Amino acid sequence: MHTEEIRDHNPQAEVHEEISEEKLNEQRKIRREKLKALQDAGRDPFLQETWDVNAHSIDIKENFDQMEGKKVSCAGRIMANRHMGKASFIDIQDKQGRIQCYVRQDAISPEEYEFFVDYDIGDIVGLEGEVFRTRHGEISIKVDKIVLLSKSLQVLPNKFHGLKDTDIRYRQRYVDLIVNPEVKETFIMRSKIIKEIKRYLEDERGFLEVDTPVLTTIAGGANARPFSTHHNTLDIDMKLRISNELYLKRLIVGGLDRVYEMGKMFRNEGMDRNHNPEFTSMELYQAYGNMEDMMEITENTVANAALASTGSMVIEYQGKTFDLTPPWKRLTMQDAVKQWVGVDFDEIKTDEEARNVAIAHGIAKEDAAKMTRGLIIAELFEERCEKYLDGPVFIVGHPVEISPLAKRDPKDPRITRRFEAYINCWEIANAFSELNDPIDQYQRFKDQQAQLEAGDDEAHPMDEDFVNALEVGLPPTGGLGIGIDRVIMLITNAASIRDIILFPTMKPL
Repeated sequence: MHTEEIRDHNPQAEVHEEISEEKLNEQRKIRREKLKALQDAGRDPFLQETWDVNAHSIDIKENFDQMEGKKVSCAGRIMANRHMGKASFIDIQDKQGRIQCYVRQDAISPEEYEFFVDYDIGDIVGLEGEVFRTRHGEISIKVDKIVLLSKSLQVLPNKFHGLKDTDIRYRQRYVDLIVNPEVKETFIMRSKIIKEIKRYLEDERGFLEVDTPVLTTIAGGANARPFSTHHNTLDIDMKLRISNELYLKRLIVGGLDRVYEMGKMFRNEGMDRNHNPEFTSMELYQAYGNMEDMMEITENTVANAALASTGSMVIEYQGKTFDLTPPWKRLTMQDAVKQWVGVDFDEIKTDEEARNVAIAHGIAKEDAAKMTRGLIIAELFEERCEKYLDGPVFIVGHPVEISPLAKRDPKDPRITRRFEAYINCWEIANAFSELNDPIDQYQRFKDQQAQLEAGDDEAHPMDEDFVNALEVGLPPTGGLGIGIDRVIMLITNAASIRDIILFPTMKPL
């Protein structure tokens, strides 16, 4: 087939200017008038139900040698147009990207062409035509049929100024996805990451995906402030889950030896670039596993997700490079405090000695008076050490006071068999050799309940049914929670958690 001797559309030649609100309102009015004219002519686009799509933009471009001269049927949104008398160029955008389309009056009929030239940027069309290459080398579709499938009554931001205001982008994600193609790529990568995580757990580790309640009467499994609601039929107050840990452990008691769940958690807490009130988390539990098993799963889950979505286990995040290749470094919390605070808690045996150290390092005297040695280690670590944990690194040796669901370390009962994984100074995973002693668990819940009643609204409430499950018998179990949103942020190089959540929580206008 010969190359078509026509000049193709040059979008760079178009000139756009900022549009005033008055002009926008006028353009919206004109679009509604165009819709009314179409409806009066019996061509209401909103009555169209379907379009047979058999080809997409990028597939056509990447397989041009096989597609050239073939008839295709496509659909998409008009993103650019240029009318030149009896011929026009438009760019349509489908789920893969954009492709140029060449529309001639004599190919679709003068009557159809008259309607066509009134179509606006943002309108959705279905078209049929032949794949060809223009003399400037642009792979295009020579249209012989075009149908308006949906009329856009709003004016899209132009492609040069774009949709830049992040607040508007998050509120109107549907527009953001249209005018900022890189946003769509982020969410395609998100899907790949989640798919790989599930594949690894199910196919390589033998885990079963399960569902547990989102509404519960006890928000347990973590130290966090829950959202409250009310069930009208039962006339009981309920909470949105802050974790699915305690339900998943009940399943281990019931004999489902390897279970995991990925889903939304809800915490009524602060919002910043790393925190959204509803977020995606994954927890898994493995009977007859321990903390070291959870480390191996964490390393491989994150590294494989990066490899599957980017092609490498080395990622770039905001100017930093992180090699996720297992194995990751291990560091005790106490050694971290020794390294970055300069205090060796091996030499500090009592709570009173620890309180003096805390006061000397900036903790208020009245606060220190309420703290134990373990709480002070944890406070100094969080305030003075986390900022150095570029990682990836596992922090181990958490004090028992901050780990109410973890086994004590048999070598040192003051600490637990727990780790937190850090990358870019963020905690991205938390895991235990799970506490399965019902007597110890009951006492820890009692201590937490006392803190809750004393005003700590993030303390863990008593859950007597869970204690009952432990009394039935929980085998030695390894448990792991991974912050899926933070992992996706790192792999996609997203500056804010809002960039990887399609509809982040926003204050109403």
